Amino acid sequence: MAVQERYDTRPFAPDTTAGMGVQLLVLEVLCRAVGMGTTGWLTGSAFAVVTWVVLTLALRRSWTGAFGPANRVTLARTILVGGVTALVADSFERRPPVAVLVALATVALILDAVDGQVARRTGTATALGARFDMEVDAFLILVLCVHVAVPLGAWVLAIGLMRYAFVAASWVLPWLRGALPHSMARKTVAALQGIVLVVAGAGILPRASAAAAVAVALALLAWSFGRDIAWLWRVRARPDDGAGRCGAAVRAPVAGEGRSLSVRS
Repeated sequence: MAVQERYDTRPFAPDTTAGMGVQLLVLEVLCRAVGMGTTGWLTGSAFAVVTWVVLTLALRRSWTGAFGPANRVTLARTILVGGVTALVADSFERRPPVAVLVALATVALILDAVDGQVARRTGTATALGARFDMEVDAFLILVLCVHVAVPLGAWVLAIGLMRYAFVAASWVLPWLRGALPHSMARKTVAALQGIVLVVAGAGILPRASAAAAVAVALALLAWSFGRDIAWLWRVRARPDDGAGRCGAAVRAPVAGEGRSLSVRS
């Protein structure tokens, strides 16, 4: 009890546990409604367990007093992303229910704009919440890339892997972890990735048109990363101005800036 009170885990434990339970319920509904197979169910279940473990540990380390309404919206998005992940994994064994997959992904992308608004209006914006939001965005983009790569080719994966490559590079080059200024261009390019991937994955465009749209999205993403890397290189030698450049969370333009304030987290 003393440890529980010290870390104040009681306010958020029901949320994370309930989230895993709802995720498993969604998977069961997908199995019964659209015939999702064992591969999809196991993948979705693994996603639910890993999400619960990582989120619980992160919340305890941050000494967060309560889960908060914005994190609940992001958790709802996570559940939708888990459904998309399960369907994409299952698509390697059977024809996927594209309409359901696109619907889940679309709602998840729309809610990306909601959790940030909720955080700001309720005064509950936190670094952990921004990171949670960003990781969900990044993983959704990667999963959508896997789905779209089947008809268009493995090159599409570059969109989803670019952010993770940036993170890996920041382990070697600490200056890449610097804080970035707000940029509407970065937000626009980031949001475009999800929209283009959902449209391409829906199969409503001819293959050539879908490939062209994804290629343009990839080029814009590469430009966005390149511009930010160049900016971080130029300011790398400046004295610390108190903003905690080297301690900032690693940025990556994935699907909107969500709840981050001055850095892309």
